[in-house]
Amino acid sequence: MAERFSSGEAQYWPIYGSSTTTPTVSNSPIASLFHQLRSHSPTSSQLFGFLALFISTGILLLLLGVSVTAAVLGFIVFLPLIIISSPIWIPVFVLVGGFLTVSGFLVGTVTVLSWTYRYFRGMHPVGSNQMDYARSRIYDTASHVKDYAREYGGYFHGRAKDAAPGA
Repeated sequence: MAERFSSGEAQYWPIYGSSTTTPTVSNSPIASLFHQLRSHSPTSSQLFGFLALFISTGILLLLLGVSVTAAVLGFIVFLPLIIISSPIWIPVFVLVGGFLTVSGFLVGTVTVLSWTYRYFRGMHPVGSNQMDYARSRIYDTASHVKDYAREYGGYFHGRAKDAAPGA
């Protein structure tokens, strides 16, 4: 909303390109819009940042277009070869994928078993101190819960009898 003066009209600075340098009095929405735009105009560093953003975005869009075009053309050129040799490639992909999956699970299993063996033999593998800390926290929490249950257990048992008298 525009500022109000004693005369009841809003006062604005001149629009860019006008010949007057003194403030003008106007109530038009266009003058209000220009005033808002001028008061929120970006600084030179912000303009430079926007320029860099637009240039880098344009370059990335150009590279994206070139990449997509090259991929589509390559797919079109090699499609007959892919179709003709597909009876060979499908079993190869299945066998290689299965071999890599089984190998990954085997390596993970051997690693876990090796770490567990060294931990229980007292060889202190990497991360064993964190494991000991977590075990002590769990034990402490369980003992606190047990003490709390012993302290307030009679209250809960008495309330349960009141809640279900036939049980």
